[in-house]
Amino acid sequence: MTYSIDIPLSVLDLAPVIEGGTPGDAFRNTLELAQHAERLGYNRYWLAEHHNMAGIASSATSVVIGYVAGGTKTIRVGSGGIMLPNHAPLVIAEQFGTLESMYPGRIDLGLGRAPGSDQTTARALRRDLATHGQDFPELLAELRAFFQPPADAVRPVRATPGEGLNVPIWLLGSSGFSAKLAGELGLPFSFASHFAPEYLMPAIHLYRSNFRPSEALAKPYVMIGINIVAADTDEEARYLATSQQQQFLSLIRGNPGKLKPPIDDMDELWLPHEREALQSKFKYAIAGSKAAIAARLQEIRSETMADELIVTSQIYDHAARLRSYELLAEAAGLTGRS
Repeated sequence: MTYSIDIPLSVLDLAPVIEGGTPGDAFRNTLELAQHAERLGYNRYWLAEHHNMAGIASSATSVVIGYVAGGTKTIRVGSGGIMLPNHAPLVIAEQFGTLESMYPGRIDLGLGRAPGSDQTTARALRRDLATHGQDFPELLAELRAFFQPPADAVRPVRATPGEGLNVPIWLLGSSGFSAKLAGELGLPFSFASHFAPEYLMPAIHLYRSNFRPSEALAKPYVMIGINIVAADTDEEARYLATSQQQQFLSLIRGNPGKLKPPIDDMDELWLPHEREALQSKFKYAIAGSKAAIAARLQEIRSETMADELIVTSQIYDHAARLRSYELLAEAAGLTGRS
């Protein structure tokens, strides 16, 4: 059977560190997955900034982006995202100006306003917690200004590399704040429906209704995040998906750790109220065979009218993770790259 949902697919990688593994293992797996995704025809490969989490190795996000871009040839590579309030805008302009100079036309800068960590870690990052991200629009304006050529020659601080380069900026969000801002600024918007599905449709509506055309974008462009585990059978996919379920369970219990092996029965681990909470978080998660994946993707696209999907797959076994993205590519009708 031939499948096609006629929509670009991308990869969101948290560089998972598995139980028994190391960050070095995670980075090698990340590069292999990026090369695999490039061959299969995925559109972009994004890495996410998280801190103080033993199971996520992509904390130095810009460094890992450079590693992936250097090991691939055509796929776009970027951040999903950089948590801008953790950093001075000049530093991010210089980092992504450097990446764009090394890998021209292939770098994306996705920006979020959350800490990507707990409050104690946010303080260790020297973040001012008093603003609660409300200064994000000012930080964003400062960052964007560093990429623009100066109106005159007297600009006291300039981003080198960075100034004059066209690094596409995306706003990321899990609520309405960034959705509205992205619309007003005419920027592409990516929603974190892989962990905040309840706000997806209101955020998309807010973005589209507030959209103003800009030099960056003539019409709204929405990408949504989805958890997908694909396998040769529905049963195997559901089994593999228990690693991600265990990861979310550890998060809501306040005890995040490395990615655990799959188990036969999650009912042995979670309590009824935890199961209910997790099931609500997995509204847009898919675990199944190629046919099941294709059918659900069609439903999600019809519901959201998304322009692109970005997929995260927290799978313990690396070979099974590679296979999952292969089956997903087949389910979506990706043609691959020569």
